[in-house]
Amino acid sequence: MNYTAEAPAVWDPAFADAEDCLLSPEQCVVRGQHYFVKGLIEIPVIGSDDVFSWGVWVSLSRENFSRAADLWDRPGREGEKPYFGWLTTELPVYSASTLNLKTHVHTRPVGERPYVELEPTDHPLAVEQRTGITLDRVREIAAAVLHSGDSTQA
Repeated sequence: MNYTAEAPAVWDPAFADAEDCLLSPEQCVVRGQHYFVKGLIEIPVIGSDDVFSWGVWVSLSRENFSRAADLWDRPGREGEKPYFGWLTTELPVYSASTLNLKTHVHTRPVGERPYVELEPTDHPLAVEQRTGITLDRVREIAAAVLHSGDSTQA
């Protein structure tokens, strides 16, 4: 019920040894100029209490990334206003690109990944987040991801 991208779409393994780059399980910096956090796009599963989630990367401004990093381990951080960001994960199960969809990143309590709210557009991913998906759709996504050889994993 969860698939996650290991790095933002702009990450190159060659960055791993660069002093101005960082890739951790929750945060990423590229060339000291581009800042990303990992969050979850949660999609309700219709007729169930389950939630399907995509672990995705969202780019933030330098200011918002710094603020989020400052509060990363601070209790009460969930009271923070959402941060605007751009989705930086390509989810190949959608015919339309998911790169650069507008988002709002909602901080959650320490130890929980942020919730990524997509701008309510007619993009299929945004529609699914608003309206939910069936269990058959979850199976379809799982089959597509597992057969794509993508870096996404369960």
